[in-house]
Amino acid sequence: MADKRDYYEVLGLQKGASDDEIKKAYRKAAKANHPDLHPGDKEAEARFKEANEAYAVLSDPEKKAKYDQFGFAGVDPSFSAGQGGFTGDFGDLGDIFGDIFGGFGGFGGFGGQSRQSARSGPRRGESLQARLTLTFEEAAFGCKKDLNIPRVEQCPDCKGTGCAPGTTPEVCPDCRGTGTVTTQRRTPFGIMQSSGPCPKCGGSGRIIHSPCPKCRGNGNIRTQKKLNVTIPAGIDDGETVSLRGQGNAGTNGGPAGDLLVVISVRPSPTFQREGTNIYVTTSLSFVRAALGTEIQVPTLEGPVSLNIPEGTQTGSVFRLRGKGVPSVRTGLKGDQFVTVNLETPKNLNRRQKELLQELADISGEKVKKKHRL
Repeated sequence: MADKRDYYEVLGLQKGASDDEIKKAYRKAAKANHPDLHPGDKEAEARFKEANEAYAVLSDPEKKAKYDQFGFAGVDPSFSAGQGGFTGDFGDLGDIFGDIFGGFGGFGGFGGQSRQSARSGPRRGESLQARLTLTFEEAAFGCKKDLNIPRVEQCPDCKGTGCAPGTTPEVCPDCRGTGTVTTQRRTPFGIMQSSGPCPKCGGSGRIIHSPCPKCRGNGNIRTQKKLNVTIPAGIDDGETVSLRGQGNAGTNGGPAGDLLVVISVRPSPTFQREGTNIYVTTSLSFVRAALGTEIQVPTLEGPVSLNIPEGTQTGSVFRLRGKGVPSVRTGLKGDQFVTVNLETPKNLNRRQKELLQELADISGEKVKKKHRL
């Protein structure tokens, strides 16, 4: 598929659907498109995988809330349309397949050994998001900022084992560390085999007899982490800085997730930005525009001189090369464009009016009426 579809659309739901509605819609989609019921049908297989991905997010309250707020970026930072598989945790999909297909072990591997092995094996931690507001200049030049992030970290006392210091977990004797137990039952269609979480160890594959007092056997603790974030020069409003490994700690020795810092840039009273180019507007009297002059214009690096040729018209645009912001990817700077607007003088004195009337007469220009001088 070229593009991801909205998860609610995949399951035929409206946003805000209840947990029960989500589960029922998923059961229907999974049963209708399961590859074992449609051998060789690639489209059915694709729809099946799409429904799995949608349910994995919408059935998890935390992931569902992030998806509702941030879309695909909230639940899968590595998302890129059309680039393949979803790597999230499929949660209780195996239980659903057990309900739909009577616990038959061969249906796609769900509810079987692979899912439970994943539960008891290393798992990557959840990625986090934070927002950071910058001034226009901070975004243009780059800067360093401190962030306080609430996150899950590995327990320093037990180093993530969940065991009290000096103790080790016991390999579960019932499942032999796999986290899974297999049962068989006789049906009119033959002997059906199903797998499920080991009740003795809860699917972890190990039993902790002396839990760590600090984390209570969890292996991780919640804490506030102060991070110094380097913001690259040229970053724009809405762009993201990714900090690898600064999200929540993994479980069972898995790697930590990432921290995604979403940037907001305050507007500048002087500059406007489009890509790497910036734009300013300056005013000029028509006398200086007619005769030509040199003016000072603001840039990100301070005022610079700009030559205004004689006869410049209002709305004329001048380019200052290399005075824009750098590209985050290449480091090359854009340009600055200066728009000149001419000002019509007000509250002229007698002499000024005489000179303007004389200019009009010499130029052969007819004014609406003679000014009283």
